[in-house]
Amino acid sequence: MFLGGAGLLAGFACSSPKEEINTEVSLQEEKIKPLYVTGALDHDSDDPAIWINPDDASQSLIVGTDKDSLGALYVFDLKGNIIDSLVRKGIQRPNNVDIGYGLQAGDRKVDFAVTGERLTSRLRFYSLPDMTEINAGGIEVYLGETGPEYKDLMGVAVYQSPESGKTYVIAGRKNGPTDGTYLWQYEVKSTATGIELELVRKFGNYSGNKEIEAIAVDAEMGYIYYSDEGVGVRKYYADPGKGNEELALFATEGFTKDHEGISIYKTGDATGYILVSDQEVNYFHVFPREGAEGNPHEHQLISKLPLSTISSDGSEVTNKALGPDFPKGLFVAMSDDKTFQIYNWEDLEKFIKNN
Repeated sequence: MFLGGAGLLAGFACSSPKEEINTEVSLQEEKIKPLYVTGALDHDSDDPAIWINPDDASQSLIVGTDKDSLGALYVFDLKGNIIDSLVRKGIQRPNNVDIGYGLQAGDRKVDFAVTGERLTSRLRFYSLPDMTEINAGGIEVYLGETGPEYKDLMGVAVYQSPESGKTYVIAGRKNGPTDGTYLWQYEVKSTATGIELELVRKFGNYSGNKEIEAIAVDAEMGYIYYSDEGVGVRKYYADPGKGNEELALFATEGFTKDHEGISIYKTGDATGYILVSDQEVNYFHVFPREGAEGNPHEHQLISKLPLSTISSDGSEVTNKALGPDFPKGLFVAMSDDKTFQIYNWEDLEKFIKNN
């Protein structure tokens, strides 16, 4: 049952967040500091997502993965407190998580979180904000694949088409072919008792160097971005009907080693920022969402954000006002100390505009 509303968090038991931040960084310069740091996970934080409460945005939630064979989805309030009653354990190595809204699942419409269970090659769906699993045990993907690590789920992203209203999940993996079919895109369809997945396309170039984990979707502009680690960020159409042409390969220079988490902040209908984690040096590189004048697929570096995160894999951002702490939105990023760091977007924006 959907439990939205301003009083959503009132009855939940919460664990206190960490009070101290690990300030070990690789570069000797002043870092942008988070407003809050979440409570620590049991094993290994990896990727966050943000659910916007439609009734009271200040009561929105952050969902984050605990990447382990005994892994979990953790749920936090906007101050980083763990909401114990919503944590879902027993997920076998969940890497990434993403969120969608208004999905028809049987006889109800639900907001949902989806994560990839790497050790079973299944996508696991949970309704929000109650975190009830929609299809118990998940739905298997990459059927028929036999290559080494070709079924090991890594990246997960949701695309909800503004035109058709269809909901899709794009799945990445630990290893895969280099023939332009690395990512698989599934349409999520309602059944009598829940949901099912229909494979609608295989697409996406892959260098063969490392893996593809970070995937982000710009639904309003209709693009998918993903990190080909150690190479750059690749860009494609999100609508499977528009074909599989690679529109751009950018962020190919200036990264220390791995390209990781991608998140998109929107300043207008077709403007904003694409943030990409430069994992080893605790930077986020910033690129223009709109591209360059005359070429929407030319994304040149604008700025580098020195954050307090440690070796960050995943991130998410929203431009929605989420109460007095986050009047222009929130940026959250994984940190390699079992936590997620929560930033006031205004602090990042100030740095971008002044540097």
